[in-house]
This record gives sequence, C-alpha cells and structure tokens, in this order.
Amino acid sequence: MALKKGFYTALGTPLDENGNLVEASLRKHINQQIDAGASGLLLMGSMGIEAFIKLDAYKDIVRVGAEENNGRLPFFVGAMDTSIVKVMEKIDAMKGLKIDGVVLTAPFYGAANDETATTWFTTIADKSPFPIYLYDLAVAVKYKLTMPVMDTLIKHPNIKGIKTADWELIHAIGRKYPDANFECLYSGLDSFDYANMMGIDKNLDGMFACTPKNGRKMYDCINAGDFKGARKYLDNILLLRDTMLKYRLMSCFTICMNLLGCEGNFHQDYILMPTDEGVAKMKETMQAIGEL
Repeated sequence: MALKKGFYTALGTPLDENGNLVEASLRKHINQQIDAGASGLLLMGSMGIEAFIKLDAYKDIVRVGAEENNGRLPFFVGAMDTSIVKVMEKIDAMKGLKIDGVVLTAPFYGAANDETATTWFTTIADKSPFPIYLYDLAVAVKYKLTMPVMDTLIKHPNIKGIKTADWELIHAIGRKYPDANFECLYSGLDSFDYANMMGIDKNLDGMFACTPKNGRKMYDCINAGDFKGARKYLDNILLLRDTMLKYRLMSCFTICMNLLGCEGNFHQDYILMPTDEGVAKMKETMQAIGEL
C-alpha cells in the first residue's frame, strides 16, 4: 500500500476512571481528524498510551477505531510490548478488522541489541497477518534502529515501513533502497516544514491530535509551496506542545482534548492533572492558536 503525502495523526485514547474506553469520544476524535484532512491515523501510539492500556480495553479500542475509520484512511495500530507472545495476543485482537499495519517498537523493559531487535521484528513479521511498521523510539525503549539492522529488516516481505525522527536514517534508506516497497514516516515535529522542503512529505505526530485546525492549515500551505506559511502553523503547534511541557504534558493533553469536545482521560492513570494555572493556560493557548 503506497501512502500519500501529508500529516498522519497519532490519536489519543480516551479512557474513563476504570481504564475503559470512552467510545463516543474516540469516534468523535477520529472524525475530527478525517475532517481536518489527515492522511492516515495511528491508534495507540505513544500519545495514545498503548503501553498503559489493559488488554480488554485494548480490544475494544481496536474494534471501535477500525469500525469508525471504516477504511476511509490508512489505519495503523500500535502493539508495543515486552514479549513476542504478548504482541501476538494484541495482533490476534485485530483479526477480521480493517487494519493497514501494526506499529512496533523494539521490546521495552529488557533493552534490545541489534541481534535481539532483528529477531524480534522478523519473528513477529513472520507471524503477523498484518504488515509491520517499525517504530524507532530510542528514548522509550533504550534501543536505536541503525542502518546495518535496517539492511536486514527492509528485505523482509512483511515489514513495510518505519516511523522515525532520525532524518539521516530516512535519507540513508532512501538513497540505498530507492525502489523498495517501504514507507518512511518522519516524526521530527520541530522540522516538519523543512522536511517537506527536502521531500520528506509523510509526517506523523501525536500533537496533530489536539491541533487539527493548525495541522490542516500547515499542510494546505505545504501543498501550495508556501513554506513560510507552514512555519507559522507549525510554530502554533510547537507553542502548544511547549506550554504543555511546562504543566505536565500528558494530562495537559487530556485538557486540550476535552476542550475540543472529546471526553475522557488521555493520560496515564498515575499522572496528576495540571494545576488550575495550567488548565487556564491550556485554554488560553488553544484560543491563541485558533483551535478554539
């Protein structure tokens, strides 16, 4: 499946106080992104707190997400975990659904090396009925995908792409394997405008989840060749992100999503809510950048 250029949104996951899906909220969130012109959706990535979701809720989230998207956009699902059998348990929950790919980091908790990462990805790719997309997330899993490992993984017929913030890795893959059936989605949010100027035109990030209006306007500018205008809207997204970082990133994400009309908790259950000052600042910033 060839992916079109544009922004790909790592969706948030709305949960209630017991960790169960808030179904209407997820459906609304998906439609907000489709209406905003997203090119594809990632359900339960990092912003979607996949690693913190209980298994019975995971199954509901996949079912509802796939049902609501209904093939309208390329639809990917995160299945990150600590063992192959646990990943396969999650992939089993996707059977019969309209899923375009499973997104995987290297295993976390037990740090991987080149040998174990290669075994991990190729074994799961052998077993999975869905295409596998690599998630290069060294900050969380303490392992960085490198070109020598990619030389093996990119040749696997069921490994179809990578999400990475490593500009140089994307460049190396493109130069060495220009004709490979392999997609590179760039996740270096701060340089999305320059990446598009250099032809890296598939960009994936969780901040699009709470900035659908700015995401659309930024890519409207990019498509028109107006990179100065694109920078303006990217700066809006970065302003919101940097403000969220000052007042507890993930629980601020909950506040932003709630302000967009998507109910539920979008953060891990052990993270405190922002202070009253933080809540007020989220609303003020969302208004300033035109999301409200």
